Amino acid sequence: MRQSSVQREGADERVPHPRELGWDDSLYESDGTGAADTEGSGPTDRGDGPDAAPDTALSSTAQAGGAAPADAEESEAEAQGKGKGGRGRTANGASARRRSRRGPWRILRWIAGVLVLLLLGTAGAGYLYYRHLNANIRSGDRSNGSTGVKKPDANGAGQTPLNILLIGSDSRATAENVKLGGSKDTAGNPPLGDVQMLVHVSADRKNASVVSIPRDTRVDIPECKDATTGKVWPKTNAIINESLARGGAGCTLSTWEKLTGVYIDHWMTIDFSGVVSMADAIGGVEVCVQNNVWDRPLPGVPGGSGLKLTAGTHQIQGKQALQWLRTRHAFESDLGRAKAQHMYMNAMIRELKSQNVFTDTMRLTGLAEAATKSLEVSEEIGTVKKLYDLAMQLKSVPTNRLTMTTMPSVEDPLDRNHLIPLEPDADKVWEMLREDVAFDSNGGPADAKKTTEPAEPVSKDPAAPPAETGVIVRNGTGSEQQSAVPRRAADIAARLNAKGYTLAEADSTPSPQERTSVTFPSADLEGDAQAVAKSLGIPLSSVKRSTDVSGVTLVVGADWREGASYPKASKPVAGGIPKSADPLNGSEKDKCMPVYAPYRF
Repeated sequence: MRQSSVQREGADERVPHPRELGWDDSLYESDGTGAADTEGSGPTDRGDGPDAAPDTALSSTAQAGGAAPADAEESEAEAQGKGKGGRGRTANGASARRRSRRGPWRILRWIAGVLVLLLLGTAGAGYLYYRHLNANIRSGDRSNGSTGVKKPDANGAGQTPLNILLIGSDSRATAENVKLGGSKDTAGNPPLGDVQMLVHVSADRKNASVVSIPRDTRVDIPECKDATTGKVWPKTNAIINESLARGGAGCTLSTWEKLTGVYIDHWMTIDFSGVVSMADAIGGVEVCVQNNVWDRPLPGVPGGSGLKLTAGTHQIQGKQALQWLRTRHAFESDLGRAKAQHMYMNAMIRELKSQNVFTDTMRLTGLAEAATKSLEVSEEIGTVKKLYDLAMQLKSVPTNRLTMTTMPSVEDPLDRNHLIPLEPDADKVWEMLREDVAFDSNGGPADAKKTTEPAEPVSKDPAAPPAETGVIVRNGTGSEQQSAVPRRAADIAARLNAKGYTLAEADSTPSPQERTSVTFPSADLEGDAQAVAKSLGIPLSSVKRSTDVSGVTLVVGADWREGASYPKASKPVAGGIPKSADPLNGSEKDKCMPVYAPYRF
């Protein structure tokens, strides 16, 4: 009874014998000579003989990881002094002592081996999954056109703003996209960039601003080269959504840089099926409509997203999210569609923050899978790690420091179905982005001050004497809203002559543009161009390299319609975004979209 009790206590209080866990001792036991141990081969080993009790007690204690009791040791000594059968008992005693010494270590080795296999398997699976995600990612050239816009210098803390261009493609290149987007007759057409938004994250990563440009806005599109086909598309003036078909996303990025003067770090594109996948991975996003809405074809107005919702608040995802983002007629115009998209994005960001998605492995894995399959990105962020690092920078911005806007615009006088930038409001928006000024005023006094103003880039190329520098001056003071100032180029050329630039002369070529610029064709003329700009008080940020000119060229823009020196503009202030940009702060949860009357039910 005593021996049985010891065995039960060992089983309850100690680690179970490996045999109980499926370990086969016979494969690994040795008597030291290379022969397998013969435990249990005779009556004594099975505990059948009269002297089995001491051995059983010793074995039980060894299995429990403890030392052999004294009476067990004495019984073993007596057994070694007996005659017939003593040899077998002695061998069994030695085996028991080996088990006493090696039993716990064998278990630990077994557990360690299993853990190593698990760790290696997990790491291997993680590595393979990482490679799988990387293989999902499609990428392309950052820029397909020359704009001369340079990356801004870092501030005193070594930080630069982050600008990302988001492009929603209307591609019908797959059956799924045709099913979701309709218009199967356009399945083979080049994709158009129907949704375009620039996300600007401040250098200190404390605020973010988003600007949309409606798809039918007429702009100058620079010369672009299609990286896939090698085709060169000449520069043109057309609606901005055509830029995606003229060399891909890199051409759209170049178009934005030419229009805004803002250096754009990266682009991302997504198609219809990608939107659905991402919306499903994110989960339900809350939106609101003031009236019952059904965006459907009406007499004389074909198309429609198919969105159908009753008045009030709804959780939408998947296909319904795509319908919301594509609805235009029911929200009255492209401007209304941009507003609805901003509401969705703000709600999505609030939802992701509330879910703590970046600390939830399963949620993050699902999002990573959907994102890498859905997005095409510029090549410099074409890995999972770089995309994750990018997300980490974006997630630190509080919702009340996120502002969604639309470029101020007016109806195009040449075509009422198109839009053009509204000046000077549009340029004020671009200036705030260029100067890294927050669209909101929620940062407080400390955030409104920059640690160190970045120095304007000065060329290492020495400037030639003014009398040896040729300058072409053009009149660009005309715009869509106003006529050019007569003789403006001649007046500024005369001003340069008076400052020693005797080779400066006016050129009658019409060159309407909003902002005054000084351009040069090659690096050896950069110093000359900067010297010309300084002589007239033009900021060096307006000096750009361009292959469109043959020498130093000054275009007097609509921002300089009078005066001999370039006007010093007041510095933009945080929260000074024009009302015409229709700003929407990320913390505003009570916004509800109005519905155009013909699309109510």
